[in-house]
Amino acid sequence: MINKNFRLPLAVFILTFILLAFVQIKPERPMILAERFLKGSGWAEIFLISCYGAFVAFKMQDPMNVPHWRKITWTIFSVVFFTQLIIGLSGFEKFLMTGKLHLPIPMMILAGPIYRGQLSVMTILFLSTIILTGPAWCSQLCYFGAFDNLASGGKTSKEILRYKGAIKTTLLVLVIAMALILRWLNVSLLVSTFIAIGFGIVGIAIMILFSVKRKKMVHCILYCPIGTIVNVFKHVNPFRMYIDQSCTLCMNCTKFCKYDALNAQDIKNLKPSITCTLCGDCLAGCHHNSIKYKFLKMKPEHARNLYLILTISLHAACIAMARI
Repeated sequence: MINKNFRLPLAVFILTFILLAFVQIKPERPMILAERFLKGSGWAEIFLISCYGAFVAFKMQDPMNVPHWRKITWTIFSVVFFTQLIIGLSGFEKFLMTGKLHLPIPMMILAGPIYRGQLSVMTILFLSTIILTGPAWCSQLCYFGAFDNLASGGKTSKEILRYKGAIKTTLLVLVIAMALILRWLNVSLLVSTFIAIGFGIVGIAIMILFSVKRKKMVHCILYCPIGTIVNVFKHVNPFRMYIDQSCTLCMNCTKFCKYDALNAQDIKNLKPSITCTLCGDCLAGCHHNSIKYKFLKMKPEHARNLYLILTISLHAACIAMARI
């Protein structure tokens, strides 16, 4: 009989190994980095990545540990992503996934295909994560969001970010409209690239100027159009989070929500707002165990375990392919 403390890590190990085994077997060009340097070594990397996933699951199965370990693992993800990108751009093309680059700015996942008139690998991967894990992209898989998470610091403030809906919708429409205009006017790739870089620089400035001050992920909540898409389309996935009747309105959970999804009215409505990413940080601040995961008719603890298995496995698998 397997100790219950090891069931979750074991499930993550197995699922991560299976996901990466398909990646190792199928493509003609190796997708696992180690395999590109030494034939057969990809299996060793898959084993190590699967062990990493199991370790993360072991640490995060306790809700009290989630805010700390999610910050660590998400930062690791982004560091791996950008390190491999820099090495690849330095002339070591084996560190690039396909050799077909796009700017590492989340907005390009949306604007790039509109401008080019064709889907990209990143767009397909992004849409797949929404189907599999709902909003987990915005809490564990976005290579840009991890830096906004770091910028927002530790416990957040109770100050509400006003006009969220209007700001998010406006920016999403503007990004789509700009991509269409650039395509219709046949604006050169060079000019379009500089516009995209400018968008990314503004995003970094928002992290530095606003996320640091507000103690919330202002870039991800308000500025990033991909975050808005996740907020809307995450509902194709059955995972939900709710607050049960045992809630005492102590408001302590608000200190842990960097996505501005647990304001007073949200808590009275017994569910987080649309900007919730199901990250689970708030569980560490709920002393009455009132905030719970929901998946169809599963018990809350089973729903949470399933969500952790899927998101951590996907996180670990994506680290193995964290390249453009």
